[in-house]
Amino acid sequence: MDILSHFQFEDAGSRLEDLETPVPVIDIDVVARNLRRWQERCDALGLANRPHIKTHKLVPLAKAQLELGARGITVQKLGEAEVMADAGISDMLLTFNVVGRHKLERLADLMRRSAIKVVADNEAVLEGLSHAAAAAGRPLEVLVECDTGAGRNGVQRPEDALRLAQAIDRTPNLAFGGLMTLPKNGARAQMAAFLDAAATGLAASGLPVPAVSTGGSPDMWKEEGLAHVSEYRAGTYVYADRMQVAAGSAAPEDCALSVLATVVSVPTAERAMLDAGSKALTSDLLGLEGYGEVRALSGARVYSMSEEHGFLDISRVNDKPKVGDLLRITPNHVCPVTNLFDKVVFVRGDEVLGAVRVDARGTVQ
Repeated sequence: MDILSHFQFEDAGSRLEDLETPVPVIDIDVVARNLRRWQERCDALGLANRPHIKTHKLVPLAKAQLELGARGITVQKLGEAEVMADAGISDMLLTFNVVGRHKLERLADLMRRSAIKVVADNEAVLEGLSHAAAAAGRPLEVLVECDTGAGRNGVQRPEDALRLAQAIDRTPNLAFGGLMTLPKNGARAQMAAFLDAAATGLAASGLPVPAVSTGGSPDMWKEEGLAHVSEYRAGTYVYADRMQVAAGSAAPEDCALSVLATVVSVPTAERAMLDAGSKALTSDLLGLEGYGEVRALSGARVYSMSEEHGFLDISRVNDKPKVGDLLRITPNHVCPVTNLFDKVVFVRGDEVLGAVRVDARGTVQ
C-alpha cells in the first residue's frame, strides 16, 4: 500500500523552517510502519481490526487503514461518523450511547447511507434507537457495552449484559450485535472473566453473540484475555505518544506526531519559553512528569503551561536553545492534540510533504 496515494497535500513549503508554529508535524513513514505492524498483528491473531479514528480524525488515514485490511472503523461521536460517511466509509461502530431527539434524527440519517452500528448499556436508550431504525427503514445492530473494570459506561454484571441483550432482541427494529468493552489497563483477565460469563449466559439462553469487541492501545500487544474476542479497537497506535511509551506499547521512535514550536524567550539558564501552551498541547498528565518532552534536547520536559506559553526545563541541557529555534515536542496524549488544530502537516524526516485539513476536527457532538 502506498499511503501517500490517499492524500492531497496543500503546499506548506519544503522545510520545517517554512512552517508557522505551533503546528503538529507527522512523519508519514512512521505512521505507515505503525499501521502495517498492527494490521499484521491482528491478522496473525485472527482479530478484526476496527481502528478508532478519534486519534487522527483524517479521512485519508481511515481509508489507508481500511485498505490495509481493517474490518471497519470505530467512531466516538456522530459528528465523526458523519464526516466518514460523507467520504464513503460505511462500516462504522459508534461506541457512545445515542441520547436525545437531535442525535437520534442524525443517527437515522446515517443509517440510510452507512452500515453504522451502535452500543447501549441501559434499556432507557432502546426506545429511541428503535424509533431511529424505523425512520431509517432498516434494523439497527446494537452491542451491549460492558464495564469490565474501567469504571466508565457499561452494564455492571454479566447477568445484566444478558438481560440487556434480551431486551435488544425483543425491541422492534433492533438486533443484538454482541458484546463491547474498553477494559481497565492491565486488567485483561478481569475483562475476559466478565465477557466469558456473559457469553455463557447468552449461549444458554439461545441468543447468539455475533461479535465480542474490545480495545485500548496501552495493552494492545498483550495476548492475555483475547481467546474469545473477535475484534479489537485501537486508536492511539497510529501516532503513539508519551503515554504509550510509558505503557510499553510503543517505543520513542514510534511517535509519529510532534508539535513543532518556536522558542520565543530564554529568560533564564533554566527556562525556555515556547509558543505552544495548553491550546496546542494537551493538559493530560496521565501519571507522567510534564506535558511533553523534546527528545532532541535529551528529553527536556514542558513542566508548565499557560494558554499560549509552554515552560521548558532546560536546566540540564548543555547546548541551550536560542530564541527563534524550532523544537519538536512529543505530547503526553496525542488524541486531544489533533482536535486542537484545523490542519496538520505531514513530513518525511525534516522534509515537508504538505498540510491537510483535520476532517473531523471539533466533531464532539
